[in-house]
Amino acid sequence: MKVVVFLPAHNEEEAIGEVIRRIPRHIGSNIEVHVLVVDDGSTDRTVDVAKQAGADFIYRHERNRGLGAAVRTGLQQCVELDADIGVMIDADNEYPPEQIPDLIIPILCGEADYTMGSRFLGTIHGMKWHRRIGNYMFTLLQSILLKTWIYDGQSGMRAFSREAMEEAEIIHDYNYAQVLTLNLVRKGFRLKEVPIVYQVRTTGQSFIKFTAYLKHVLPAIVKEMCRPVKRKYMHSVQQR
Repeated sequence: MKVVVFLPAHNEEEAIGEVIRRIPRHIGSNIEVHVLVVDDGSTDRTVDVAKQAGADFIYRHERNRGLGAAVRTGLQQCVELDADIGVMIDADNEYPPEQIPDLIIPILCGEADYTMGSRFLGTIHGMKWHRRIGNYMFTLLQSILLKTWIYDGQSGMRAFSREAMEEAEIIHDYNYAQVLTLNLVRKGFRLKEVPIVYQVRTTGQSFIKFTAYLKHVLPAIVKEMCRPVKRKYMHSVQQR
């Protein structure tokens, strides 16, 4: 069993090293864990720090293309690396690498095809109020569109079965969070949320600006929902 943990990163030299060092490399006797960094046109030492921290693979975008593009590349590279499970975790040290095993267990047990680390089912101390409100809004919108309750639709920590990675489509480069979930669940892949412990980033700076987020994400949601998708599985969505 091969698990590839990938980190989309843009100018995260201050945090990425610690994230990589905290990724569990020994989850089980029959599971190989590899680390892939997708560098999205960084202009700092992100790549050098990642290599020093033990990243197994580096894939570089020559210019900054956006988080959605970086996640798309990460999923594609996981498939090319023949991963059975792909795990995405932000490089900003806000999400707990130690809980990666919790994220992949539902996939290993055949309970889910796609999991998300949920801050709202776990702990979310320190998140700024405007980000929390924005999260509530977009998560509620996803829940309404998919007719199933989602607790944390913007999580930066997710895991995917091989089939989910092969079928996942991210239709814009700016971000991935909403359109990826809409795409996979509409195709019938089973979603499960796993409680995680969240901490606010102490280094670097988030790219998210609320007005720009609205400008890019809302049209992408409309476009995704208007696109026909071929349903792959008939499983129902599961929540925890």
